Amino acid sequence: MGSELTNGQIAARLQWLEDIESIKQLKARYCAFCDENYNPQGITSLFTQDGVWDGGNLGRAEGHAEIAKFFEHAPSAFSFAIHNVMNPIIEVDGDRATGRWYLLQPLIRRSRDGKEGAMWLAGRYEDEYVRIGREWKFKRLKFTTRFLASYEEGWAKGRRE
Repeated sequence: MGSELTNGQIAARLQWLEDIESIKQLKARYCAFCDENYNPQGITSLFTQDGVWDGGNLGRAEGHAEIAKFFEHAPSAFSFAIHNVMNPIIEVDGDRATGRWYLLQPLIRRSRDGKEGAMWLAGRYEDEYVRIGREWKFKRLKFTTRFLASYEEGWAKGRRE
């Protein structure tokens, strides 16, 4: 009988599960807004006021105004995207959390001269989250590209180590 959980332990486990599910939903909303032509207001709403979107070689934006401005221009470079995120490792510590995810994304990239080409993008997200009230937000979203390669050539030539 010593292995029975107390109400406090059950409540803590339930909160942990709810936090992880809320963070998964936050990431899913981010992906959905990106796949809806990089909706700048929607994406920005998922970040804290001082949040950071750090895409490495794709760009960086800090705070709501910069994040919104960055994503207003994203459709001119990427006219189509489907964000497939997977393999989340989420660690919750009170009102803070971290998450690591992989991304595999088919996309259409538009060059400066207007030509479009099918591409593959893969990489890794390393996110920091904070709970504000009852809602989780991105404090920092960092994306590291592993490859960005044309559909025709495949990812072997576009891989980065």
